[in-house]
Amino acid sequence: MREFEYLRANTLKEACSLLSEYKEEAKILAGGQSLLTLLKMDMLRPSYLIDIKFIPELNYMDFDEKEGLKMGALTTHRAVEKSPLLKEKFPVLPETELVVASVQTRNWGTIGGTLVHADPIGDIAPTLIVLDSKAKFTSVNGERTISLTELFVDFFATVIEEDEILCEIQIPTLPAHTGVAYQKFSTIEAGIKIAGAASLISLEDGICKDAKIALSAVAPVPIRALKAEEMLRGKPVDDKLIEQAAQIASTEADPVTDMHATDEYRGELVKVLVRRATKTALERAKTT
Repeated sequence: MREFEYLRANTLKEACSLLSEYKEEAKILAGGQSLLTLLKMDMLRPSYLIDIKFIPELNYMDFDEKEGLKMGALTTHRAVEKSPLLKEKFPVLPETELVVASVQTRNWGTIGGTLVHADPIGDIAPTLIVLDSKAKFTSVNGERTISLTELFVDFFATVIEEDEILCEIQIPTLPAHTGVAYQKFSTIEAGIKIAGAASLISLEDGICKDAKIALSAVAPVPIRALKAEEMLRGKPVDDKLIEQAAQIASTEADPVTDMHATDEYRGELVKVLVRRATKTALERAKTT
């Protein structure tokens, strides 16, 4: 690992000031689960590491029925997994976290760090996308908020500016009769994910009022299966319709062949995972 200067920020304002000063020479250190690996592999060569891990104003979960959930970017995966608030209001988030890496990783890794790292096989992004989440950034020049679907631009690349810090994830309150589910497939537990899918179904008088489907590990970035969603909306959803939507979702994916799976295999997995996630989301929508 190459030498760098370690700078610990104690407030968000201080972190923004340091990042504004050093910009492309610096990297933000949150949990470090991904960053340290890249440093050891000599894939990144920052002159400065700005440690934000211990800034209390970036570690919180607040919920309001009107405004929804606001979650600090330093919230750990383990905190999401164990949160009684989230188990009540957004149970799909703790469920998703149960299949994120290992307990050791979840104990230290942060939600914000995972999103900014932008690994296309990440688990939490598809679930957050179907929940219509937003990401808030801050810098010395102010704040801006974007839809999470706008965050990712390519493998390990996002729209975040070099002087910005992801500070908050925002999730609106779920409408009544809405179900959400996440499914993934890995070769081994806590191993490399081959494909993942999250689905949201909202019902009104037995008709699908809204549907969202997000896929991961089958394209350079997490993607919405927009054509599959459109097939579900405005109709009474049954197994046959879900199967058709799953087939369409597989055509919207853009998987690659690598040492873990072929593109054809990943495409078939999309059908299976979308079908399972959407069926589960539908059943949950009927009982909420």
